[in-house]
Amino acid sequence: MTDITDGALVVTGGLSGIGAAVAAAATVEGWRVVVLDRAAPGDLHSPAGHTIFPEPVDVTDAETVARTCDAIEKQHGPISGLVNAAGILGKMHAPQRLALSDWDREIAVDLRGTFVPCREIGGRMARRGNGAIVNVASVVGMTSAPVHGYAPAKAAVIHLTATLAAEWGPSGVRVNCVSPGFTDTPALQKGFAAGALDRDTLSKAAALGRLVRAQEVAAAIVWLLSDRASGVTGVNLPVDAGFLVGQPWAAYGGLRRMS
Repeated sequence: MTDITDGALVVTGGLSGIGAAVAAAATVEGWRVVVLDRAAPGDLHSPAGHTIFPEPVDVTDAETVARTCDAIEKQHGPISGLVNAAGILGKMHAPQRLALSDWDREIAVDLRGTFVPCREIGGRMARRGNGAIVNVASVVGMTSAPVHGYAPAKAAVIHLTATLAAEWGPSGVRVNCVSPGFTDTPALQKGFAAGALDRDTLSKAAALGRLVRAQEVAAAIVWLLSDRASGVTGVNLPVDAGFLVGQPWAAYGGLRRMS
């Protein structure tokens, strides 16, 4: 079995939140990490030791992604790992108030922005016969939530992961995804500050009684990328501090906490 860490790992949305945690963790594991992000990078190298691609990259633009991959492989060698962490949160508006422009943007960034890098990089991996992809979905793609663009997009990412795993499995490429719960990131902090979400409510709904840490999601992703997960493909792994199992207990008075 070839050690895929011999190749480059591309992390989209890698300048903040879960993407940044993945880039840091994967660098420690020995990957040659290249971060893509729409934000202006400024520096070519991060303090954590991985490379930040010097140009902003829109992951929904197929031509830009293809050119970027060409440049990465010319400098860093074949891309053998991909983490799709780029995404935006959804507007919590009722359907009749949700602007179609917002809906279109959420679907474009969260779903198309996952498919385009998968198609470009996964195709390269399949031709070489080796590689691993991890997509970042969400627990809201597995349940009901008042985010009518974001939730369907993340549900589609889960399904897309399964179809690509079947498509490229015969070529030696594994495709998995993680579904984080409410993760303590700058994006979630903005939701707390705006009053759209409440930290205490979200924490109490989870079986572990807290939010998820970005580093915990990153650890699961790095494991799925590694040869330690060589027999795992097509799965959706929730990393949610027990939110999915804890949430239904609200109908019975809530989770029982030991005093």
